[in-house]
Amino acid sequence: MRGKKDDAHDERAAAEKAHAAKHGVEMPEHKDEQIGRTIGIGSIGFALISVLIAFGSGMYHHMSVGWLIAFMFYAAFAAFVHEMIVGLAAMHSGWFPAFAVALITLLVGILIGFPPEALAMLCGFAAATGPAFADMGYDLKAGWILRGNGKNPAFELDGRRQQFLAASMAFLIAIPVVAFVYQDFFSQGLVPPVAKVYIAAIQAGVSFDIAKSLLIWAIPGALIQFIGGPSRQMGVLLATGLLINNPMAGWAVLIGLGIRIAVLKIKGPDARGPLEVLAAGLIAGDALLSFFSSVIPGLRHK
Repeated sequence: MRGKKDDAHDERAAAEKAHAAKHGVEMPEHKDEQIGRTIGIGSIGFALISVLIAFGSGMYHHMSVGWLIAFMFYAAFAAFVHEMIVGLAAMHSGWFPAFAVALITLLVGILIGFPPEALAMLCGFAAATGPAFADMGYDLKAGWILRGNGKNPAFELDGRRQQFLAASMAFLIAIPVVAFVYQDFFSQGLVPPVAKVYIAAIQAGVSFDIAKSLLIWAIPGALIQFIGGPSRQMGVLLATGLLINNPMAGWAVLIGLGIRIAVLKIKGPDARGPLEVLAAGLIAGDALLSFFSSVIPGLRHK
């Protein structure tokens, strides 16, 4: 039986198609085929990048030909899986499980037996893919909403192109910026805690206890994730809470949830907009303080 959601989807699709025909521009058809083709191209791209990483970083000095080929395939696979898991989780819940997924791919790489040099490159490669994919999804979705949910296909497609160009330009600018400033950050001890976890995992090496613990705790993690559903990402949130050594972060989340529940009960659904504006303001203030508290000490240090 067809439900109300199916009927609403058909009506919306028909309205968009009629509007597209009226404006002489059509949105891309056969989205499943497009997604499959894009995933295929992405997989090839990851494989090529893994080859460049392996040879550009001198991995061939540390591994035999067989291990080198295995590393390139696993690096491409890990990056692709990391991108999919992080991207889908972010779209469902707005949460980045990049740390947890990168750590899993790193542990599997340890169990396979890759040398520390290869694991370090693998960690950086895999960890960089997921957040980029999720961030781009956030940006495109925000643009889609602001442009009227695809009501004007020509405007929508042009907007997507402009967003892609802007993101590409930012990516090119970020490379030299990181190259110039990373030494100042490292000299001040500004190293994220996740880096220390990666180092500890690599230094631990191949261990039966690691594999055993991974398999044991994967069972309750999967059950929690299944109970909560994809929109809540409860398993990922629980794991992240265990990894963050700052109780105030947990209390902040609980306070935010309490405020949201109370306001929605008092004001009703109309309060969602003001709450989102409030959240945006808090995030902006947090980002500005974090930025200046990191940059100003660096300038003084010089």
